[in-house]
Formats: sequence, C-alpha cells, structure tokens
Amino acid sequence: MSIQLTNERLRELFLFTDLTDEQLDWVKHNADEVDVAADTEVFAEGDPAECFWVLLSGTVATSRMIGGERVETSRTDQVGVYFGAVTFYLEESLEQGYALSARAISDLRLLALPARPFAEAFREWFPMAVHLLQGMVLGTRRGQAITSQRERLLALGKLSAGLTHELNNPAAAAARATSTLRDRVAGMRHKLAMLAEGKLDKDALLALTGIQEDFADRVHEAPELSAVQASDLEDELADWLDDHDVDGGWDMAPVFVAAGLRVEDLEKVAVAAGPESLSGAMRWLAYTVETESLLREITDSTNRITALVGAAKQYSQLDRAPFQWIDVHDGLKATLVMFAGKLGHGVSVVKDFDRSLPKIPAYPAELNQVWTNIIDNALSAMGESGTLTLRTALDGENVLVEIGDTGPGIPPENRKRVFEPFFTTKGVGEGTGLGLDVSWRVVVNRHHGDLRVQSEPGDTRFQVRLPLTEQP
Repeated sequence: MSIQLTNERLRELFLFTDLTDEQLDWVKHNADEVDVAADTEVFAEGDPAECFWVLLSGTVATSRMIGGERVETSRTDQVGVYFGAVTFYLEESLEQGYALSARAISDLRLLALPARPFAEAFREWFPMAVHLLQGMVLGTRRGQAITSQRERLLALGKLSAGLTHELNNPAAAAARATSTLRDRVAGMRHKLAMLAEGKLDKDALLALTGIQEDFADRVHEAPELSAVQASDLEDELADWLDDHDVDGGWDMAPVFVAAGLRVEDLEKVAVAAGPESLSGAMRWLAYTVETESLLREITDSTNRITALVGAAKQYSQLDRAPFQWIDVHDGLKATLVMFAGKLGHGVSVVKDFDRSLPKIPAYPAELNQVWTNIIDNALSAMGESGTLTLRTALDGENVLVEIGDTGPGIPPENRKRVFEPFFTTKGVGEGTGLGLDVSWRVVVNRHHGDLRVQSEPGDTRFQVRLPLTEQP
C-alpha cells in the first residue's frame, strides 16, 4: 500500500530532502508505513534483503552474530536513519540477505521501500552516483579479497617452509645412510672373502652365518639406552675385544651395543670362529649389524617422507571432493605436521582426542584453514615456549574442537572484536587481521557451526562447534 506522508513531511527526512515532486510521488506510491511493537524483530541477519528501511519514530537497534554471540552494532532514535538493504543498488547484494539483524527497542514506525524496484528507480534518478557507489563498494571488496588472499599465501608460505624443513631431515638422513651403506656392504663382502680363504671349516662358517642372522634380527629389538648406560656397555665390550686381540674394538663396540648385543653374544662368536679368525669374524659381523641398522634408518626416513607427503595431501585435500564426511582428527593432525617447523622448540603439544567421535559433513580444506589460523595465532601468542592443547569432544548435536594456548590471553576489550575483519593486535606487517574473520565465516556461514573464544592470562581457548548432520 502507499504511504500517507506528504511531500513536505518526506522532505523533512534528510534522504529525501532534494528529491523532485515526481520522485517523492514514486516513494509514496511504492513505500509502506510499517508499525513494529517494542521488543520485536524487524528482520534477522541472513533473511532475504527485501526492503530498505527508514526510521520515522521510535528507537531501533541493529546487531550481528560474532563468535557465537550477538553483538549490538548500533542503537538510535534519529528520525530518517536508514538500515536493512543499504546496498540495494548492487544487485548481487540482494541475493546475500541482510548483513545485520534489527530489533525494535520501543514501538517503531518505519518506512519500507521495496529494494528491487527502488534500485531500478535509483539507477534512473542518479546514474553517476550509482557508478561511484558501486566503484567504492566493489573496490573495498576487491581490496579485502586481495588482502585475504595475501593472508592465505603468507600462511601457506610459513607452512611450506616448515614442511620443506621436515622433509629435508629424513631425506638427508636417508642419503647419508645410503652412502654409508654402500661402504659397509663392500666391507662385508671383503671380510667374507677373507673368512672363506682362512682356516674356517664348513661347520664354523655355518655357525657364523647363523650368528649373523641372529645379530641382524636383534637390531630391530634393541632397547633404548640412556647415554650413561650406552657408555658403560661400550666400555665393557671394547675391553672384551681388546682382551681377545680384536683390532678396532673401540670402533665396533658402539655398533654392537646399539644392536642390543652383550659380552655373552661375543663369546658365541669366539667359540665359532676361533682365535685366528676372530678379528675378521667380528669385523664381518659388525658390518652386518651396521648394515641392518642403516637399512632400518633408510626405511624410517622414507616412511617419514611418505607420512609427510600424506599429511600434505590431507591438509590440501588434493584430488578429493570439496565436500565430504570427515574425521576432524585427520585435518588436525595434518595441520600439526605443517607446523612441525615451529613446534618442538620450547612449545609442547597436548592432544586430547575423543576417537569415538563420528564423522561429520564438512569442507575439509576450508576447515584446515581454520585450524591453521587458530594454531598460528596461538603459537604467535606463546612465543618461544608454552603448551598448545588440541581437544575434541561430543557437545550435544555438535563436534567440539578446542584449541588452547598458554599465552598472555586476550584483553576483555579485544575479545569481542577478534572476529572482526582487519582487527589485529599484532605489530605492523605481522598480520592482516583477516585470519579469524575468515575462520568465523568458514565455521558459521559455511558449516552452520559456532566459533567462540574464552581467554584469561595463561589459558586462551578457541572453541569450534560443527554439526553432526548436514544443514540446509
């Protein structure tokens, strides 16, 4: 229905002061006067952006959900204030719904203009203004998108550096072990040839090969020793080897100790080889043990590389569907691997995982970005030392993922702002202030979950709640 306001009354509203009589007639013909009772919602955040609202009387408050809490963004009784579909002139904005919620604090009288017809009229009345407004809004969005992309690239750069460092260690270990293995295999062949040319009979050689198999198997069962224990055992074996006139005993003793061998094992060799062949037999067996140890080191290194590559694929969700049913622990573990370069230097990690949790519907690559942003902030807050805690649990109809740190905490005045875009407490150049905003949008908008923070000095916890079932 059309409104009952006159042109003179409309011109008292600052928005319509300079409109022509024809333009005011259009407003009167297309707008509605709406009465809203106190403590009633005018519209909710996310509802279709159907109207451009103007306050005629009363007090209205707007709010937004931030971190799972409703935060009031404004409250006013100024006549003529507008809210709702304020970017109606951008057609795509009407598809996104209201960015805020509006509630009547007292009885309201509002002017409601239909957004789409108003947009068409506005473009006809003020074509240049529309171009300028579109340029400003789209430019701001583009700038935010570029900054957000830069934030992701910086995070990816940090993770890539950490992953490269972690890959380099096992790769270098495997290369060193392979080089040493070549020498040991050559030495073993040489010593075997010397033993074959010696005075060993068939039975003695068979006994030594049996001992060789036993020593090789013992490598995989060797117990962990402290530095003191290893040193004492090395001295004991070195003394035994010297007493039996075995050359290079000080060099062989650490090899035998690392394989879990003791004096009684060497006695068996002495019985099988005899005094004349003992030195060559010991060197041959030392090569055997060291070769087996090097093979185990190469296996461990390559397995570590495989695990790191697998974690990187899990993190990036390479070759996987964007939406799938996932175990949240997979993404958390993969993200920790990406941060391995930052961990272990004074920062300890505690994983309190509930492995009985069911799989949930999610966009795992986007959730991995959430874990990255929160963990990176936690590590930055703690600096050189502290404890990073990752906890998962079932919370009603949601899976709870809690990431905590022992940093200095977030001051109360900043706690409600941490999820705002461009808000950061880091130094200039250290952060863009978009990491937690992106995280909030991924959790709340994308997954229909909840993200909030609890903080006090020494105990800051970001809590992510994700629904167990698919949401419409």
